[in-house]
Amino acid sequence: MLKRAFDIVFALCALLISAPVLVAAALWIKLDSRGPILFRQERVGLRGRTFAIYKFRTMRVGAAEDGPQITAESDLRITRAGVLLRKYKLDELPQFVNVLIGDMSVVGPRPEVSRYIALYPGEARDLILSVRPGITDLASIAYRDEGAVLAAAEDPEELYVREILPAKLEHCCQYVRKRSFWLDLVIVWRTARVVLSRTAEGEVPGRRKGAER
Repeated sequence: MLKRAFDIVFALCALLISAPVLVAAALWIKLDSRGPILFRQERVGLRGRTFAIYKFRTMRVGAAEDGPQITAESDLRITRAGVLLRKYKLDELPQFVNVLIGDMSVVGPRPEVSRYIALYPGEARDLILSVRPGITDLASIAYRDEGAVLAAAEDPEELYVREILPAKLEHCCQYVRKRSFWLDLVIVWRTARVVLSRTAEGEVPGRRKGAER
């Protein structure tokens, strides 16, 4: 109950505070390229139920059918507006609506598409899908510059499946096993530091950013 109450209050505050940014981003997307403002994609959530995740559209229309489901930093499908929206994680803001609906939590394992969920080892899949997926988690912080790593790979999707996804699963399982309200607050704080540092410096030193996914 405490976690759900925190999610609702945090999501409402985030949407209210970021309202000017939401409006500006929506106008920019509409003026920058043809297509809808929001991108919707089916993800797998709590207990394996699918839901539509919301993001600001950062890629040209039809991009999902014209390339891999992961996105490298240099992906030519990304729009001009999308470059900055992705860099500062502004494309994720509409997911606070997912939190209010109850499909997601502020903190939890990032939801994946069915294609990648099918690659999870059984025990890890059951553990990760036992909690609501989140906007941010330990893996999101550790792999905050994933897009740059994928851009340098000869086969980005192969690298993602072989190296990045298994490492992310370890972080997700660690979170589920140790989850607590205090840990959620720590992750929110660390995420805010990463985003603010990127805004101030233009780049965050780190380890590893991911189609419109």
